[in-house]
Amino acid sequence: MCALVTRRRLVPIIVLVLLLAIAPATAATEQTRTGGTVVVGQGQTVSGGLSATAGTVVIRGTVDGNLEAFSGNVLVAQTGTVNGDVSAFAGNVRIEGTVNGNVDAQTGNLVVAKSATVGQSLDGASGYTLIAGTVNGDAQVAGDTLTLANSANVGGNLVYDVNKFNRQSGATVGGTVRQDESLTDGGPSPIPKIPGWVGAVYGFFVNLLLGIVLLALFPTFSDSVADNGRTNPLFSIGVGILFLVLVPIVLLVFAITVIGIPISILGAIVFAIFLWIASVYGSLTLGVWLLSLADSGGHWLGLILGLFVVAILSRIPVVGGIFTFVVLLLGLGALAAALWSRYRGRRNTPEYMEAPTGGDEETPAD
Repeated sequence: MCALVTRRRLVPIIVLVLLLAIAPATAATEQTRTGGTVVVGQGQTVSGGLSATAGTVVIRGTVDGNLEAFSGNVLVAQTGTVNGDVSAFAGNVRIEGTVNGNVDAQTGNLVVAKSATVGQSLDGASGYTLIAGTVNGDAQVAGDTLTLANSANVGGNLVYDVNKFNRQSGATVGGTVRQDESLTDGGPSPIPKIPGWVGAVYGFFVNLLLGIVLLALFPTFSDSVADNGRTNPLFSIGVGILFLVLVPIVLLVFAITVIGIPISILGAIVFAIFLWIASVYGSLTLGVWLLSLADSGGHWLGLILGLFVVAILSRIPVVGGIFTFVVLLLGLGALAAALWSRYRGRRNTPEYMEAPTGGDEETPAD
């Protein structure tokens, strides 16, 4: 009964936490739009900023605030104005109009056209970047190709890390122009390479610690997980595959809407932890099965043996990766089946068994 009451009390707490997580995302911009194409027409003004998730975002009017775009293409047309910053995660970004704030674009192609003005700084990471207009502040560009057209005017410094830099004769830069290879330069004192076996040993002990915690806190449940995986390995692997496919799809569906993004992020974190626990349970199941072949037992010894076998075999190229993945699926399916059995068992328990009352109440007859 105490566990039941605790779960009921946790429900409003979890809901409250999710609402608090969602609130900043919805309050940050006054308008949120999704769909195949999002257009702010000429003469139209969007107050408070705009957050758009769409295949194409076109700004021909005014966005009075920041523009955040998660889309395939973003166009700030020649008649368009963004009075705040532009943050774009898109396939192509083209700016022909005015952005009074900063531009931060992570794209395949980034174009600042001849008619464009960026009021502050430009930070771009794209395969191809063309600056033909005006950037009043600094410009920092990373990618494959950067071209400064004859009409380009960068008021501050230009820092780049690209494979090809084309600066035409008429381009002007008010500050310094330099290449920054700090992301790929190891420096005078490079960090020595850590042998691969060090990571394997570290992973073994981290997983062992998690396994010890699971066996110590949930001994009966851990036994049921290992028994499920050992007695029904093919079924457990099948359930594991199903979970591994369906959960990311569900998280992706939540992520399509801006309101669902915090839930999707939280769900991805929880699922990652769940996968880690499942991998340890998979190793436990493997170890218990190997001990059963030698007519031996003990889940503590099985945990150590299973983790050791996985750590050794995972070092084998190709085969090790496949083996580790199968162990993960085995643990994932066995864990999901054990959780479902526990949940179904509690739902089927009669109420008088869950919450016995005082001696005045009659006991059901045998």
